[in-house]
Order: sequence, then structure tokens, then C-alpha cells
Amino acid sequence: MGQAKPVLVPDVSQRAIEIAYSFTGAELLLFGAILYPGGRTPERGEKPADIVVVVKGPTQSVLVREKEKVAGIWMNAERTRYRSAPSFYAIASSKPIRELVDERTRAIYELGVDSLQLSPSSGAQPEVQARFDKGLVDLRTRGGLYYEAPGAVEITDGVLYRARLNIPARVPVGRFTAETFLIRDGRVLAAAVRPIDIRKSGFERFVATAAEDQSLAYGLVAVALSILLGWGAGAIWRRF
Repeated sequence: MGQAKPVLVPDVSQRAIEIAYSFTGAELLLFGAILYPGGRTPERGEKPADIVVVVKGPTQSVLVREKEKVAGIWMNAERTRYRSAPSFYAIASSKPIRELVDERTRAIYELGVDSLQLSPSSGAQPEVQARFDKGLVDLRTRGGLYYEAPGAVEITDGVLYRARLNIPARVPVGRFTAETFLIRDGRVLAAAVRPIDIRKSGFERFVATAAEDQSLAYGLVAVALSILLGWGAGAIWRRF
């Protein structure tokens, strides 16, 4: 039965994306082929399979605060922390994801922004937690870090597929994953993963590495530069 299932052979246009000072975003091409048993192609009249691709960034701990207006002033009110929310999430599919799989399957494979497992660390009431979940997703959606692209996957002759996803300029660095799912009749028949590294380059990489590996020296240099620049600006102002 395992040999009777099709196999995915995916790839991505860039295995590594370098972020420099002029980085304004990137376009990632995800493509590949569906290998059917015996090397055959889908027969005429056979129900075609669908493809879903998901690009997910490294998880991170997130603190979400809710604003509340008190005496005419907006102040921080309730808050909740998430242990492992994805820093980036983009999904593209050949059809709207709700037409491909049911709610349970979406939750198992995290197919769709509303199916993400955000792992809250607080014990808030369900209605309060749902409000914070919606707020976190809304913030990252408006920032371009979470989005869905239904219909963005093109399948040729039932065998070759391709999709383009945009990587925004404010994307975090780290190890990303590009997951591809083959779906038919509401079931996930095959899945494959490819890694993608997004990292800083040039002077930005030097500064980030110094801040992480030599934090004390980095802090002292930053303070010294601030004092020097302040003194220089004052000296120029007094002269003119």
C-alpha cells in the first residue's frame, strides 16, 4: 500500500536568503513534481490531486498586551504570553484550503492561519484566550508576517507544480521550513520538507553577531560611540 502512493519531489529557488541593509524583501519560488507509482501520469477522468505549500519561520516566545482606554488614556491592560508562536507563516494552495481538507486535518497539519498551534502559556478563560489569539494573528497579518494565498499553486498536467510566495523585508532571521502537501479526497497522501536559511550579511551580520557573542564589549562600544557623537555634535553647535 505504501508503494501505491505518489511521492513528492519538492525544491525551492533559494536555499539561503541574505539580508543586507538594502534588503526590501524577496520572492521565493517553490516547485517540484508528483511521482505516481509506475511512472504513470493521472489518467483522463481521474480526480486530480491538489498541492499545498507552507513556509514557516522559527518559533519564538511572544508577549501580547491588550490596550484599554482608562480616563481617556490608552494603557496596557491584560496580557498573555505564547511559548512558541511561528515568527512567519505563509500558505499557498491550488484551491482554498477549506475546500481541500476538514477542520481536524487542518489542525493536525496546521494548514491555515486559523489552524496554527500558538501554545499559550497562560491559563486564561477560553473566550479571553481566543481574543488574544485573534489579536496576535491580526497583528502579524497586518505586518505581512502571516498570510494565505489560495489558488497561488499552479499544477501542470497533474504532475508539475509551482508557487510563488513573498518574503517581506521585516522577516526574522533563522531556519525556515518549506513544507509541501499532496492532498486528494480530503486526505494528505504525501508530504515533504525543505529547509531555508534566512540570515544577515555584510555589516548587519557583523553587528548582530557581535551583539550576541560579545554582548559586554558591544554594549561598551555602543555607549562610547553615543558619548563621542554627542560630544562632537555639541562641539559643532558651539562653533557655529
